[in-house]
Amino acid sequence: MADVKLTDVGKTYGGTVEVLKGINLDIGKGELVVFVGPSGCGKSTLLRMIAGLEKITAGTLEIDGQVVNDVPPSERGIAMVFQSYALYPHMTVFDNMAFALRLAKKSEDEVKEAVHAAAEKLQLTNFLDRLPKALSGGQRQRVAIGRSIVRDPKVYLFDEPLSNLDAALRVATRLQIAQLKEQMPESTMVYVTHDQVEAMTLATRIVVLAGGGVAQVGPPLDLYERPENEFVAQFIGSPKMNILPGKIVGTGEHTTIEMDGGGRAVSSVPSTDALMGASVNVGVRPEDFVAAGEGDYIYEGKVGITEALGEVTLLYFDAPAGEDPTIGKLAGIHQGLRGQVTRLTADPAKVHVFKDGVSLLYPDGKNVMVEPH
Repeated sequence: MADVKLTDVGKTYGGTVEVLKGINLDIGKGELVVFVGPSGCGKSTLLRMIAGLEKITAGTLEIDGQVVNDVPPSERGIAMVFQSYALYPHMTVFDNMAFALRLAKKSEDEVKEAVHAAAEKLQLTNFLDRLPKALSGGQRQRVAIGRSIVRDPKVYLFDEPLSNLDAALRVATRLQIAQLKEQMPESTMVYVTHDQVEAMTLATRIVVLAGGGVAQVGPPLDLYERPENEFVAQFIGSPKMNILPGKIVGTGEHTTIEMDGGGRAVSSVPSTDALMGASVNVGVRPEDFVAAGEGDYIYEGKVGITEALGEVTLLYFDAPAGEDPTIGKLAGIHQGLRGQVTRLTADPAKVHVFKDGVSLLYPDGKNVMVEPH
């Protein structure tokens, strides 16, 4: 397997429309790196540039130490699984998986060995004689993955492979991809998705793309627990992180913020005296809120809608027109809170602080501005 290195990679259409700029990324051997980001951020474009299906207009791309900017896709040692299965309808599962090997003039013994090995990994052994029309959507996508595995490529590329499946099949196939990665620990995979659950559960590292560049790179839980900017903070996690304005009134090992809507937040994020009085945003994930009772609170509002999910209840607080509601996610059933004025607070370790869109923990970070789509 191979590593992939992108250095100052960019993509421009027509010389004027800049889609991607200054992408610097090292993908190590054996990693499963997931690209996520809003629609139009360039996730699939970047994947297609690695595959050689889109021309790189700036920077260099290396696969296994070789610059491949001008190398055709067939010679890059990559295999790509697309959103659509693209199976030959008149061929059996076996013949679909064997097609590329036969084109490469492999012997029938080599073909059979490779196809049966891939089919066993993907639990397709009992379906090798079937036509694609006799398979479920999840089985068809596994055949498409198997067609890549038999080629033993340097790098596997996945372009939203589960987006055409229904919810139940998506969960089942996602688990099978995770199991496949465990069976192939040295394989290098790059995966594009818009589904956060796929990203959080499959990735070794997540690359969040926004505004034509990289907003943050890191292991899934690092992005969830330590977002470097407000964009990543709200993009990773569902429901998204609440962002509430306030002013710093206490500095030191802990930071104290007086909230614009009343109340007070204490964060374990440290701050310097130079930040005293600074306007900041406090970030709290819905699942980190707890009922404040009679004690100090971070947020107070009237609950407009409740959604009882059994193990948790989502509280949507009334908000002015055009503004996102503050959301709380409390353990248990709390339908009786609808229409009630309720106070919420959070553990200081769960309270994030952002100044000018950047976390106080990462003062050298950048504020990622993204135009709405």
